[in-house]
Amino acid sequence: MKYSAILLLLFGMFFTPLLLQAQDRKSNIPLTQRRLNDTLVALSNDTLQQKDIYDVISSIFNKHKATENKATVIGTKPVFSILPAIGYTLQTKLAVTLSGNVAFRIAPKSRISTISSNSAYTQRKQIIIPVQSNIWTANNNYNFIGDFKFYKYPQSTFGLGSNSSVKNDNPMDYTLFRFYETVLKHITGNLYAGAGFIYDKHFNITEQGNPDGSISDYALYGAQSSTTSSGITLNVLVDMRDNSLNPTKGFYTAILYRDNKKFLGSTSSWKSLVIDVRKYYRLPASSDNVIAFWSYDWVVLNGKPPYLDLPANTWDQYNGTGRGYIQGRFRGSQMVYLESEYRYKITKNGLLGGVAFINAESFSGAPGTSLQAVQPGYGAGLRIKLNKVSKTNIAIDYGFGNQGSKGVFVTVGEIF
Repeated sequence: MKYSAILLLLFGMFFTPLLLQAQDRKSNIPLTQRRLNDTLVALSNDTLQQKDIYDVISSIFNKHKATENKATVIGTKPVFSILPAIGYTLQTKLAVTLSGNVAFRIAPKSRISTISSNSAYTQRKQIIIPVQSNIWTANNNYNFIGDFKFYKYPQSTFGLGSNSSVKNDNPMDYTLFRFYETVLKHITGNLYAGAGFIYDKHFNITEQGNPDGSISDYALYGAQSSTTSSGITLNVLVDMRDNSLNPTKGFYTAILYRDNKKFLGSTSSWKSLVIDVRKYYRLPASSDNVIAFWSYDWVVLNGKPPYLDLPANTWDQYNGTGRGYIQGRFRGSQMVYLESEYRYKITKNGLLGGVAFINAESFSGAPGTSLQAVQPGYGAGLRIKLNKVSKTNIAIDYGFGNQGSKGVFVTVGEIF
């Protein structure tokens, strides 16, 4: 796929929302105004009538008793959501998971802070322990964003670029330790900027090789048993969403510039850039239904990153890109990703909802090469309200992609 086709896709993604602005004029808030915030929203009568999984469980075990609705505005007292479950994805197969999040406020007027995790042990003998945090200080002066991961992770790679074939299924195994921490300072209006430290360590790396005995792209790129990427980040954030966990309107963009240096422990010096843009509209405007748009562009600017640190689908910070494909199905030095999702209520009490989504992604191969074919993904899903106060859903999606790719994707919270 040539750059002109990618630009055409970008044009369609970014100008389609402009046609919908009449649906939700309130979401067009300039940077100098107060953000759409989730800080002081009182619960309406409609909200008090909403139901979540805990209400259902309570009604089952209290059939002969009137149950009191305990819903309150999220305050400085943490609101917990915990769910042990059996999950399934293309990457993990069956998995025993423990998912949950904590939502709270540092101060009465601060935005909602969250700490979430979705730990699992899988049929493929993978150990997955992620902890992600988003903490807002009093008066929203600072935002601390953390991402910790420990993975013992057998995972296949299929070569570089979006022209790669599913037939080149090359089983790998490795252990990953990741630590990201970013501090953002309020500049003006909805604008935040700051810096962070980023560290990725892959070790005990092995590969089996291509099924036909040919040399794998991993070996051609430069096989290594252990790699480290360590560096500083410069970050810019504009967040105008009405709720960070489950937005119904607003705008979000985050820019991350990463500079890895050998003197900080990196195997090689290299730089990359991530631009994450999201927009949400109510559609119809008088409903709770939402149409959401997402663009995620991740490119290596210079240098040669370790193979496992190259941009890859579902390896974004929140593991959301590429529904319809197994994690790591596409990998390369440049990644262009677009997605749109329509979210709608199934039950009036909010317990059940549904989504339909479509996405497209394109990858280049090794550094210095051009973008290749656009690979589409699409599907639909069910949403089950886990916690009506924080508006957290259990997301169960079934996605399809090219070359026979299809499967179930289960997570806690919206994909974006």
